[in-house]
Amino acid sequence: MGTHNSSGRELLERAAGALAGILAPSTSLAQAFAERGEEVALVGGSVRDLILGRPIADLDYTTSARPALTEKILASWGSTIWSIGRQWGTIGARRDGVTVEVTTYRSDRYQADSRKPLVQFGTTLEGDLARRDFTVNAMAVQFPDLRFVDPFGGLADLEAGILATPGPATQSFDDDPLRMLRAARFAAQLGFTVSEEALAAMAAMAERITICSAERIQGELTKLLLAPDPRRGLEVLVYTGLADLILPEVSSLQREVDEHGRHKDIYEHSLTVLEQAIAQESGPDGPVPGPDLVLRWASLLHDIGKPSTRRFEAGGKVSFHHHEVVGAGMAKRRLRSLRYEKAMVDDVARLVELHLRFHGYGEAGWTDSAVRRYVTDAGDLLERLHILSRADCTTRNRRKAAELSFAYDDLEARIAELAQAEELASIRPDLDGHAIMEILGIPPGKDVGRAYQHLLDLRMEHGPLGSEGARAALEEWWAGQS
Repeated sequence: MGTHNSSGRELLERAAGALAGILAPSTSLAQAFAERGEEVALVGGSVRDLILGRPIADLDYTTSARPALTEKILASWGSTIWSIGRQWGTIGARRDGVTVEVTTYRSDRYQADSRKPLVQFGTTLEGDLARRDFTVNAMAVQFPDLRFVDPFGGLADLEAGILATPGPATQSFDDDPLRMLRAARFAAQLGFTVSEEALAAMAAMAERITICSAERIQGELTKLLLAPDPRRGLEVLVYTGLADLILPEVSSLQREVDEHGRHKDIYEHSLTVLEQAIAQESGPDGPVPGPDLVLRWASLLHDIGKPSTRRFEAGGKVSFHHHEVVGAGMAKRRLRSLRYEKAMVDDVARLVELHLRFHGYGEAGWTDSAVRRYVTDAGDLLERLHILSRADCTTRNRRKAAELSFAYDDLEARIAELAQAEELASIRPDLDGHAIMEILGIPPGKDVGRAYQHLLDLRMEHGPLGSEGARAALEEWWAGQS
């Protein structure tokens, strides 16, 4: 498909409403550049999302003007400008609440050991579009005449839901290996299918991803997991072998069987758990507003400890004892290697560690003490643990599924009853540290901490003791210590 001239009917038919919203700022921007004899066009993801009817946060433009001139033009056009991306040819500006970024036409070169381009400024819009990652991101709308420019068939690929590269896929991914992860991420975000040529190139060139920084890989994985359909993107990573390099714990799940000795694809189970957890995320005012990155990582990684804990038992059965503990450690190491923040890493690992705790509830009645410990151990992660535990049921046995659902309903009801009676979410001993020191006549130190823990254990086991009951229990314990 070549360049579309005149009114750009194809674009206007798909994006008339959205285009009206950006027409005024785009036209005034184009006029500012035209006065200096320069071209400007809306480009890339902005055009793609305009056609799809997706919200557009910022407007991305490309121009024939060099960065120094772009900066002067934007200084007169906008109320605020910034030039942090000047070395890449990008200048940003804001006017009347509209944020724009304008980048000089580029025709970059790449070195084999780096995904960072050697920036070279170009001379044509078509040349700039040729360096883009995918055809659906290689379309432009030139202002002020609304000329729709699509030299690589991006509109047709957009209509077909296909991710293809403007040039040879091997060259595109060799230039910037991170584009392979972007393919998986766009598949998850847009619901698109990666072209056969691109998939083959990704499989053949997967090792190239190792030149990308952990932070860049983390950024793409985060966007993928927060997308509407992360399963689609994860399947691309596993199919092409990219997961073997950046998430080997996930791809290795394909080779396991379950603890009942049946051949069961734990990889498929994990993806299903992820989907079921996403379905339980709440709206912005609910207990777990979606998309929730901690919950989604924990759902994906909850069974990664199974391969290393697999044991063959008598009678041909297979067990995975303590896989939740092993998996928690594995999840922590993987997420640390991806440079996630410590708090998030700890939360995901804790959920993986606790995800099996509920299963003992359905097999044997829990005491109030056990319920209190479940809540206390989960802490701020309790609502996420509720979702993960429910999502972990993927059995096709309707009777068993109903039993598990009923058991968890019962557990949540007991938690609510205890919480109402005892303010369970903020369990404290009946006496604080100051009261302990006053009653026992001791200074701050380890003995105060030991006494506090003893009273907390009693609180867990028996519920509220009251100040007098706690005092008696404390004095009895202290006498035994002396």
